[in-house]
Amino acid sequence: MKNMLFIMNPKAGRTTLKNSLVDVLEVFCNSDYAVRTYLTKSADDAERIVQEEGANYDVIVCAGGDGTLGNTVTGYMKSGIRVPLGYIPCGSTNDFARSMDIPRETVEAAEMIVKAEPFSIDIGSLNDKNFVYVAAFGIFSDTSYATPQNMKNIFGHAAYVLQGIKSLANVPSYKMKVTIDGDEQEGEFIFGMVSNSVSVGGFKSITRKGVEFDDGLFEGVLIRTMKTPADMERVVRALLTGDMNEKSMVSFRAHRVKFDAEDPVAWTCDGEFGGEYKETKIHIHRRAIDLLVVQESEQDEVIE
Repeated sequence: MKNMLFIMNPKAGRTTLKNSLVDVLEVFCNSDYAVRTYLTKSADDAERIVQEEGANYDVIVCAGGDGTLGNTVTGYMKSGIRVPLGYIPCGSTNDFARSMDIPRETVEAAEMIVKAEPFSIDIGSLNDKNFVYVAAFGIFSDTSYATPQNMKNIFGHAAYVLQGIKSLANVPSYKMKVTIDGDEQEGEFIFGMVSNSVSVGGFKSITRKGVEFDDGLFEGVLIRTMKTPADMERVVRALLTGDMNEKSMVSFRAHRVKFDAEDPVAWTCDGEFGGEYKETKIHIHRRAIDLLVVQESEQDEVIE
């Protein structure tokens, strides 16, 4: 019998895992796992429990939103363990689950985990913080942590969009120099994003096509300060269609990115507040976490 640590955020998502918890545990127990269930009590609790107890288990599974996943991964990175990690998405947007084709239904996700094989994925770091799939600043980047949890649960994606629209009335810009693997971009920017995901904020076309989760490269987008509403319209259209040739935008792939700003810039990491910095160094840790997923060729068999 194998030992599993099941970390659950009881507050995450539109419908809580509580409604299907018995069914999820049954899936694990029927697959010969002895399961210890741990309910998180604070934002950093998953990180703490992974550091303190993670090495004692054969598998760790976390259930919650992107923030819960990010906090769990931070525990992995700080402790250095290589225990396979499973993820049951229970948040409002679940960008990372979309990217990895992890089922949105909790029981289906559990069934996938017990049949999956470890796949080593890249993890990012922003100064002293880790992130799973995205670090961002500027317009729309604070949407997730600025939106009240009850609003996220009720309106889902709509809450993210509504919060973003309210911020359009006064769009800040940031004067900075951005060094992308040695290449410099200088100017004023209203948005910047470094990601390892095909879905950010629920949109699948915001980053370049051909995203690989284990290639040691970020995909990035910078949006320069715009002067007219027409400029804004063009950028929004470009983001929705995936046209990264818009003149107000800079897209790139890189191992390392450094941001030097005149004033402190607030960042988000996986939709959670990531701190404010004048100097921000981002780099990627290649194949740092062994995530339990089913490769595309096997996905249909698992769902059946």
